[in-house]
Amino acid sequence: MSQIAHWAVFIDNTSDKEYLIDSLFNPDMPKGFEELKGASGALFSKLMLERFIDEEDRHDTKIITSGTVQSLKTMSSGEQKKALLNYILENNPDFIVLDNPFDNLDIASQAELKERLEHISDTTSLVQLISRKRDLLPFIDSFARLEKRVLTFYDDDASAHTFRNAINFMGAIPSPIKQLKFDGDTLIDLRGINVSYSGKPILKAINWKIKKGEFWQLVGKNGSGKTTILSMITGENPKGYGQELYLFGIKKGSGESVWDIKKHIGYFTPSMTDKFTGYHSLEHMLISGLNDSIGLYVRPTEIQLKVAQQWLMLMDMWHMKDVHFHDLTMGQKRMVMCVRAMIKHPLLLILDEPTAGLDDQSAAMFVALVNKFAKESDTAIVFVSHRKEEDLEPDYIYELNTSKQGSIGKVQ
Repeated sequence: MSQIAHWAVFIDNTSDKEYLIDSLFNPDMPKGFEELKGASGALFSKLMLERFIDEEDRHDTKIITSGTVQSLKTMSSGEQKKALLNYILENNPDFIVLDNPFDNLDIASQAELKERLEHISDTTSLVQLISRKRDLLPFIDSFARLEKRVLTFYDDDASAHTFRNAINFMGAIPSPIKQLKFDGDTLIDLRGINVSYSGKPILKAINWKIKKGEFWQLVGKNGSGKTTILSMITGENPKGYGQELYLFGIKKGSGESVWDIKKHIGYFTPSMTDKFTGYHSLEHMLISGLNDSIGLYVRPTEIQLKVAQQWLMLMDMWHMKDVHFHDLTMGQKRMVMCVRAMIKHPLLLILDEPTAGLDDQSAAMFVALVNKFAKESDTAIVFVSHRKEEDLEPDYIYELNTSKQGSIGKVQ
């Protein structure tokens, strides 16, 4: 290849991304990628990282982290992606397929990776599969869009990237069947919380108070302790014992069960969708949120059916009530799971990286739905995200700033 060529392929949640990736690694290249025929390639993706993590877990074999003591699983997203890229470059491929490379990275890590990819682009062809337009690498000059399995090339990135206005939800969010009772104003109270693992400080003197109805965004670099602080709030982290940690008015370690804490919380993170592998309809998926079960195994009541109908109508999905959950697009699944977490109007709703991997359209719809929750309910919300979502409207931002003594919290 005399001249280094680079491509961007815009994808959305209906695109058959796996089909395209397989095609790029087959001898017969897709039309438009003829320059890569006969070339050696590598895949930079979340799937590849998961495979290497699984290999480490199953066989205790370190492949891409052989030079470090730390396991791949315990690394931050930024460290994992750096290790994968180093491994790929050691094999000197002619081209690299980048599957949404900036997902789950903080702003600093995104900038570092972008700079490194620009350097790599001088010698290696890059094919960027991209869901969010702001992630487009600046040196790319060939643009395409993948709709299901149909690949169409365009003259510029604006033509390849289509975006419709976010949905305007009609009507107010449905009322809960039963209002959760809580006497008091403060739901979560962390007072001088410190956490360390194997002598490594993670959190330092964290003070954070979450009150009824507040809308918070939790931000911080990869590895700053966001997951740790969430595990303190949900009562799952034993590091909370013996500290001034108050969860829904109860001091951690006062004889409360995990269920005493979790019954007040609605929680969603994208990995949860993997748990729902059965043939559950949309209607039953929402009702299962009322029963805190994975799927629905008892006959729903009339009031449960009515509430599920109201939520599906709000999302303009009532006509899909009998569609199986696993047949939905990624964006639709996220919307349903978010509503499932909210359907009881919990005292606290935690959304952990909920827009990661979504295209611009689906992310805008998701953010609009969360803003609506905040405006029309008394539920407090904690929205965790590396990415700045332009239309998100939190009341407050809690930022974790890393230091040698552990991350220090600050209210913006």
